[in-house]
Amino acid sequence: MNQIEVKKAEGKLGVLVVGLGAVSSTFMTGVLMTRKGLAKPVGSMTQYDVMRVGEGADKKYLKYNQIVPITDLNDIVFGAWDVYPANAFESAMNAEVLKEKDILPVKDELEKIKPMKAAFDHNYAKRLDGDNVKDCKTRWDMVQELKKDIRDFKEANGCARIVVLWAASTEVYVPVNEKVHYKLADLEAAMKADDRENIAPSMCYAYAALTEGAPFIMGAPNTTVDIPAMWELAEKTKMPIAGKDFKTGQTLVKSGFAPIIGVRCLGLAGWFSTNILGNRDGLVLDEPANFRTKEVSKLSTLESILVAEKQPDLYTDYYHKVRINYYPPRNDNKEGWDNIDIFGWMGYPMQIKINFLCRDSILAAPLCLDLVLLSDLAARCGRYGIQSFLSFFLKSPMHDYTKNEIPVNNLFEQYVMLKNAIREMGGYKADQLID
Repeated sequence: MNQIEVKKAEGKLGVLVVGLGAVSSTFMTGVLMTRKGLAKPVGSMTQYDVMRVGEGADKKYLKYNQIVPITDLNDIVFGAWDVYPANAFESAMNAEVLKEKDILPVKDELEKIKPMKAAFDHNYAKRLDGDNVKDCKTRWDMVQELKKDIRDFKEANGCARIVVLWAASTEVYVPVNEKVHYKLADLEAAMKADDRENIAPSMCYAYAALTEGAPFIMGAPNTTVDIPAMWELAEKTKMPIAGKDFKTGQTLVKSGFAPIIGVRCLGLAGWFSTNILGNRDGLVLDEPANFRTKEVSKLSTLESILVAEKQPDLYTDYYHKVRINYYPPRNDNKEGWDNIDIFGWMGYPMQIKINFLCRDSILAAPLCLDLVLLSDLAARCGRYGIQSFLSFFLKSPMHDYTKNEIPVNNLFEQYVMLKNAIREMGGYKADQLID
């Protein structure tokens, strides 16, 4: 197989994160600590995973950076936008995810990461009341100011490339509106007309990033880039997009465990999932309109793995419920509890219970790193539009629903997709084996 031409990872990579809360401050601190040799980036596929390339006598196991040119952690420069003015050190301390001893060694570097004013609309996150926000008259003004932020950051920090990552709160649910969201011209017209109902602030970030030549990653369940108009923009600008929603705790379990039920041809009667968490994300999701956005992404996982059309005896009319409860004492240490009612031979019922006591930001930080590095790789490889191979990291994988395309939610199928994309970019043959 001929190797695809991949540009080398030369120069600095600017990583601009929307939201400087628990997730992003943990991500940044971990990268900076790893650079100093004071921590290990556990959970990161790009830093740890190995895959087989070649067959027979040519078989070997390599890390990602031995197959394709991945940006070195020392070449990353961080920036952010946030509604609160706290710098990355203050944010990391306030979040109380990491111990002080794991933050102080990189205090000086974190203090230099001061958030730019956010493009913000209080109606999209009513539980947030920060005053570090832009004074924009229209959505189009938001776009122009964000574009300038990206250009200024790139120049000030001598960056060769930029990636923009949304790690901010979940916005209120924006239903897809064909009159606004299907064609790029209609989307731009709505921005200029200041259509605040159909144009979320996150869409302004995505539009600004793509038009400034930066890949965009949606780490929340927002509608943002999951619309045909943004796909058109990604095609036009030749930029990669990925989303939506980091696959951290409960959905990671669901996408890995549901295939066990499916491959053993066991039946499913019901799957009840509930979560308690207390960080800023939990506070925002306590608002019903914001929870609706998250609910849609969480519910979609199971339905594409255990499909009634394929096995009507086993997966017709099962009950699937998802709950998220704001519980401040738990802070960032969320708990996901699943009760699964299955049935087996001759229809006899059985139960499975999973209790995942996880740390949200500790699980999300390596996803941020991998999504940033692999989106940058995709851009250097000339890949653009929806990056399906990044579904492995995301809760509700983007897909072309206008053509009734079914997303792949099975974790093991996603893993094969991820590895084959790396193989392809490295000039190796695709392989369907997990090995």
